[in-house]
Amino acid sequence: MNMVRAHAIIEGRVQGVFFRFETREVAARHNVTGWVKNRRDGSVEAVFEGPRKDVDNVIEWCHVGPPSARVTRVTVHWEPYTGEFNKFDILY
Repeated sequence: MNMVRAHAIIEGRVQGVFFRFETREVAARHNVTGWVKNRRDGSVEAVFEGPRKDVDNVIEWCHVGPPSARVTRVTVHWEPYTGEFNKFDILY
């Protein structure tokens, strides 16, 4: 299985619209681990680890987000897979 790690920055109207909560739900449905958090600049940052197909599905969802979100840009940096997570968390 091709395990990957993606570090993403999601920009637009992504805070105050349940983006972190919904990201956690989508990641869990796809068996993707990692974390998501709000950034001071109004964007959302996330790290996703899991099978390539599943991580790709979560990133694809991030381009749209929950109904109230208006995503303008998703920047993804691929990093070496670490396997350090056992679930997907919201960081504060």
